[in-house]
Amino acid sequence: MSQNERRAQLKQAAGKYFEGLAKKDFNIIPYDDSVSLRAPLAPGGIHKPLVGKENLRTVWWTPLPAILGEVRVFDFYYNEELTAVVGEAEVEITNPKARLRVADRFTVDSAGKIVEQVNHFDPRDVTNPA
Repeated sequence: MSQNERRAQLKQAAGKYFEGLAKKDFNIIPYDDSVSLRAPLAPGGIHKPLVGKENLRTVWWTPLPAILGEVRVFDFYYNEELTAVVGEAEVEITNPKARLRVADRFTVDSAGKIVEQVNHFDPRDVTNPA
């Protein structure tokens, strides 16, 4: 696979994640069965990852569709080895009302599946709305 093809594969995987958020459809997201997720608002926070696609679906994803609003993707950034991509976006939360600026990092395998995800954002607008 050429570098341009790999960049396209990385961008597609990250793009599908944000599309899944926007459409409130977990099945769009190309997660590997043994994916690992670290997120500030997930049970365990960033220090204890959720592991497994079905675990993400039942523990992390379940409350999201009811509170997700508009999702705007700004750009994608790649590491030198082309093993990971960061998607920069704004994700609207409807309850409590907030717009989160996110920089989520995805490690993607050679099949285009997300094997690791680390969500980066300031959760204070959700945990302590002004």
